[in-house]
Amino acid sequence: MNVERVASLIRELLKEIGEDPDREGLRKTPMRVARAYEYLCSGYNADPEQVINQALFTSTSNNMVIARDIEVYSLCEHHMLPFFGRCHIGYISRGKVLGVSKLARLVEVHARRLQIQERLTHDIAREIRDATNAEGVGVVMECKHMCMMMRGVEKQNSVMQTSSVLGSFHDDPPTRAEFLNIIGRRIDW
Repeated sequence: MNVERVASLIRELLKEIGEDPDREGLRKTPMRVARAYEYLCSGYNADPEQVINQALFTSTSNNMVIARDIEVYSLCEHHMLPFFGRCHIGYISRGKVLGVSKLARLVEVHARRLQIQERLTHDIAREIRDATNAEGVGVVMECKHMCMMMRGVEKQNSVMQTSSVLGSFHDDPPTRAEFLNIIGRRIDW
């Protein structure tokens, strides 16, 4: 990302909305915003395989692995406003497990792009399945969307919930129910 170019564009945006980019409080704002977007969109430059960084370990266990309440922050691709919440991940390995921090890092890679929550949820599930060759994967995400809270319908208490279930989490209702029970969520299908 060309940070200088983005800062210049933000300066122009400030003018267009009626602000004076030279006033004291805004002088450094264009560069601050450019740096913020550089960070918030850093997922475009991240390679999930490098994020995993060979932290894939042999395991004879085929139990369900669960990581709950992973914080997620992203930008909606429709209004470029934040959405944020929690991501819950479960999978059943077939001889390979990911280092636990890698689950959160995979969430981060995909969240640091302009997104819709539905795609984000599915991309995380697919990434885990592909990396581990898991028997099944489940991802549930619960987020609040600023584009719905501070504009449009202005519903401050709404929460969007999405799920992606692959393999045995999709095909076997008891496996799916176990996952949802462990993460403390109930989703009726």
